[in-house]
Amino acid sequence: MKKVVLIGDSIRMGYDKYVKDALSGVCEVYYPEENCRFAEYVLRYAHEWKGNGNWGDDVDLVHWNAGLWDALELFQDEPLTPISTYGEYLKRIDKRLRMLFPKAKIVFALSTAVVEEMARKDFMRHNAIIEKYNEEAVRVLSSTDTVFNDLYSLTKSLDRSYHSDWVHYYVPKATEQIGGKVLSIISNLLDIKPNEINIENFEPEKYSDKNIGY
Repeated sequence: MKKVVLIGDSIRMGYDKYVKDALSGVCEVYYPEENCRFAEYVLRYAHEWKGNGNWGDDVDLVHWNAGLWDALELFQDEPLTPISTYGEYLKRIDKRLRMLFPKAKIVFALSTAVVEEMARKDFMRHNAIIEKYNEEAVRVLSSTDTVFNDLYSLTKSLDRSYHSDWVHYYVPKATEQIGGKVLSIISNLLDIKPNEINIENFEPEKYSDKNIGY
């Protein structure tokens, strides 16, 4: 059976079990129980998530993201992670993931869009900034064989009814859209046939407000 790892922030926490359930019987799907937050956090903890989860060295595909926390503007300050530092962290994470999962195909998901007018001034993300961070991710990772999953364009096209709040998409129709895009990428790269995907009786992971974060 093929093995897939999902690493990412609270957006990933909205589709991880959807993907796992859909690939039941075809792939073993692993992901951390926690929010993977910003790029530096992924760089620090990727090896521990692998070890603690017993994911093994034979993972076939890693789908990962980091960016929404890096682009976060607290108290009308600059983004949490300077964009040049963000790019350097992504390159180091890419190198780390390839060391940890030497046979895996690597997919990077672009950060998703937000509803700016619903945000607080002291805890803010702007789509224009998110776009710049996404562009930096594409720039630094394009020198590798990374496959990009453009979740930004997808979510930017969705109306507000797909949002559970200004950042997240924890409603069934959004989970189907975003999870379906992730499944499409994975299926294409691992040659999984449409009739092998099963998503009956889906219920999301019961994450709490304490570990979802924003």
